[in-house]
Amino acid sequence: MRHKGSLEVICGSMFSGKTEELMRRLKRAEYAKQKTITIKHHIDDRKSFSCIVSHDGNQRDAYPLGDTASSVEGLLTLAKDEVHVVGVDEVQFFPEQMIDVIERLIDNGKRVIVAGLDMDFRGEPFSIVPTLMAMADEVTKLRAICMKCGRDANFTQRLINGQPANYEDPTILVGARECYECRCRDCHVMEKAAVTA
Repeated sequence: MRHKGSLEVICGSMFSGKTEELMRRLKRAEYAKQKTITIKHHIDDRKSFSCIVSHDGNQRDAYPLGDTASSVEGLLTLAKDEVHVVGVDEVQFFPEQMIDVIERLIDNGKRVIVAGLDMDFRGEPFSIVPTLMAMADEVTKLRAICMKCGRDANFTQRLINGQPANYEDPTILVGARECYECRCRDCHVMEKAAVTA
């Protein structure tokens, strides 16, 4: 009888070390002679198209997948029988179909480790990450350091020309230090859109 696998979620704001922690866990699995694969969303090509890269510059080869249903389903083919551990970086970029694919991987005995932003720049739950957190066997929420006051930071502040982005701005804008800062709750600035009657 095949044992089911597990789901680990690594989440937090930008610059909190999510990708670094994902790489650390995958490397530990490899030390234990387990076969691993690493997945990334093709939209995240900030530093490399075929690697995940931490903000510290560490990198690891990865398969870039798109967000069509067939592309996400392709993960099931990549995670062949001999693969023990599947790592997915920037999981918030993937569509809802990824939830079903992850469940199928777990049913097939895979240890799945995902890393992603749990909140968008507005401070609201981001994409599929809250659902994955609810399904997870283990959730690790990492904190960054507020770039304004130095306290623990759980929020991601998007900046446009040095000023906080508007609530109505698009949810996804791929970038790094040039357009994002980590902030604590007190220093995170977001004016909600006015509700019209």
